[in-house]
Amino acid sequence: MMSSLKECSIQALPSLDEKTKTEEDLSVPWKVIVLNDPVNLMSYVVMVFRKVFGYNENKATKHMMEVHQLGKSVLWTGQREEAECYAYQLQRWRLQTILEKDD
Repeated sequence: MMSSLKECSIQALPSLDEKTKTEEDLSVPWKVIVLNDPVNLMSYVVMVFRKVFGYNENKATKHMMEVHQLGKSVLWTGQREEAECYAYQLQRWRLQTILEKDD
């Protein structure tokens, strides 16, 4: 099952310079954004949102329609490490996903 944050793990320790930059990046919230694509069925996208985020049917459908109509939807906002994990999971389900700082 691909629905757990436990699937993500840190692979390497950052250098001192990277650590400083990372601490700055971690203090800013990050957005997980899914982009529209012509490949995946709407029902599939709803199912993925439910599995990855634990959304109920209505919330998952709302986000799917936003992606379909507006071209993208912000699915989650929070710490960078968790955002990267969510993005990774969505990409494993073959959904086009990007991360952006939440200014």
